[in-house]
Amino acid sequence: MAIEDKVFSGDTLRSGYRFQRHWDNSMAYAFIFAELGAGIYFISLLMNSLTGMIVGLVLVSTGKPYFHLAHMGVPSRSWRAMLRPDRSWISRGLLGLGAMIGTGFLYVIGLAFGEQFGIAADSGLLGLLKVASATFALVVMCYQGFAMSHSTAIGIWNSAIIPMASLLYSLSLGVAGALVLLPAAQTGGLADTQLLLLLGLAVMHVMLLHGGWHGSPGARTSVELLLQTSYSKWFWGMVIATGIIVPALITWAAPGNALLAIISGLAMLSGFCTWRILIFKIGVYEPILSMNPFHSAH
Repeated sequence: MAIEDKVFSGDTLRSGYRFQRHWDNSMAYAFIFAELGAGIYFISLLMNSLTGMIVGLVLVSTGKPYFHLAHMGVPSRSWRAMLRPDRSWISRGLLGLGAMIGTGFLYVIGLAFGEQFGIAADSGLLGLLKVASATFALVVMCYQGFAMSHSTAIGIWNSAIIPMASLLYSLSLGVAGALVLLPAAQTGGLADTQLLLLLGLAVMHVMLLHGGWHGSPGARTSVELLLQTSYSKWFWGMVIATGIIVPALITWAAPGNALLAIISGLAMLSGFCTWRILIFKIGVYEPILSMNPFHSAH
C-alpha cells in the first residue's frame, strides 16, 4: 500500500494512523542541547580540555532546561517528572542530568581553582568527581533514546536502535567539538575515531530503515513518510549528505585543517538537528486495526 493510500485519521474516530504531536520541536531542541552538550563534555573530559568541558556543561545546563520547560504545559510542576526513577526513563534521565551538571561543575571548579585550596589535580576527590561526571554524562547521552524506545505505541521508536542513535550522535558531535576546540597537536587519533563514528551513524540509519520497513504497520508507515513524502529531501539532503557524507569526506581529506573542522562540525550539527526533528514528525501510533493488508498477510 503506497503512502498516499494510507488512512491518516487525525482527531477523528476513524480507524487509521495518528501522528504523535505531544513531543514537538521544543522537545527536539531540548534533546539536541542535552546530547550535544553531554557529548562535548564527555569527549573533552577524556581529552583533558577544560574549555570543552565548560562549553558542554553550559549547553546542557541552559538549553536543555529552557526548551524542556517551554514544552511543559505547567512548568511549575516539572519537578514531578523526577519522582519515578523506578519506572520512567524520563525520571532517570532528569536525575542523571542534574547529577552530571552538579558533579561536572564541581570537577571543573576543582581543576581551575583546586590548587589554591590544597586540592591537587590528581587527587582522589577530583578523580572521583571525574568518574562520576563521566558516568552521568553517558546517562544523559543515552536516556532520551531509551525514553523514546520505551513507547510500544509508536513503532519506529520502539527499537534498540533509537538509544544507539542518541549515543552515536552524541559521541560524534563531541568529537567534532574537540576537533574545533583543541589544537591539532592534541587531537591525534580523533579524526580516525570520527570516521568510525560517522560509519556507525550510516549503518544505524540503514538498520532503522530496514527494521521499520519490515516491522509493524506503524513503523513501516513512518519509514514511508520519511522516504516518500516531502520529508525525504530533508532526510537525504541534510541528515545523510550534509550530516554524514560531507563531514566524512572532510575528515578523511583534511583531518588537521581548523577551518574545515568547523565546517564539518556545523554540517554534522545541521544533520543531527534535522534528524531529531524528523524522528518526531514521522512518529505515528499503531492503528487499532491494521491498515496494511500486505503486513496482515505476512
